[in-house]
Amino acid sequence: MGMISETGFGWLTPVLSYLMACVGGALGLRATLRAVHAADRRSRRNWLISAAIAIGTGIWTMHFIAMLGFTVTGSQVRYNVPLTLLSLVVAIVVVGVGVFVVAHGGGRPRSLAGGGLATGFGVAAMHYIGMSAVHIDGVIHYADWEVGASVAIATVAATAALWASLTIHNPLATLGASLVMGIAVSAMHYTGMAAVRVFVDAGGPPPSGATAMDFIFPLTVGLGSYLFLTAAYVGLSDTGSTAPIQVPAPAAAAQAPSAAAPGPVSRRPLMDGPGR
Repeated sequence: MGMISETGFGWLTPVLSYLMACVGGALGLRATLRAVHAADRRSRRNWLISAAIAIGTGIWTMHFIAMLGFTVTGSQVRYNVPLTLLSLVVAIVVVGVGVFVVAHGGGRPRSLAGGGLATGFGVAAMHYIGMSAVHIDGVIHYADWEVGASVAIATVAATAALWASLTIHNPLATLGASLVMGIAVSAMHYTGMAAVRVFVDAGGPPPSGATAMDFIFPLTVGLGSYLFLTAAYVGLSDTGSTAPIQVPAPAAAAQAPSAAAPGPVSRRPLMDGPGR
């Protein structure tokens, strides 16, 4: 049985991966807030898509930045490129499903539970699809109870994230929620990694695929840059506080003629007076 480590670069990868999860969560929460205050359905849909991309990308980036520190004693570590990209697509899609279910369900308990369950299982699927992309000189197995624990953590984390996206509007509260989300996502990842059992076959053929530095590192840097730049844009843009003002505007416009109506009525006696 081979020895594995999650800290091949020391504490750099765990800390940086946690930061990516926090950034993705904060950006997703703020984008969902924009959707709540959107003036029309198209804007609302676009903001919800942005939230799904942000949270899904943040979770995926967290996972594979953490995987940069994954090492196996006596074996090289390689990655299947198509499966790695598939795990990214799965992360975005399942988070999108959860966000839309909860948003269109008005945040009711049933929609929140359904969206959280679907997203939690999807996030866990992303993790294990990403792990299936890992090739080593040997075989990887998983401990059942730790896999189950990671799925449970993913479901609770996803449900909490969806609930927070609809109920937390204050920027400081959003920051606190994103820090908690980062802890939950990191806990899910490292619980899943604790389930890994590696059996090295030193005499077998070398593993096929791309190295982490050849493929995952450039991709995670690119996605991480996207998250930081988009977060800066969303954070510095209007919070959507003008949207509530637009709601009563048509009512005010509709009341304008009735407010002006007494004017002509009060003038008619003045105009009729000389005629008489």
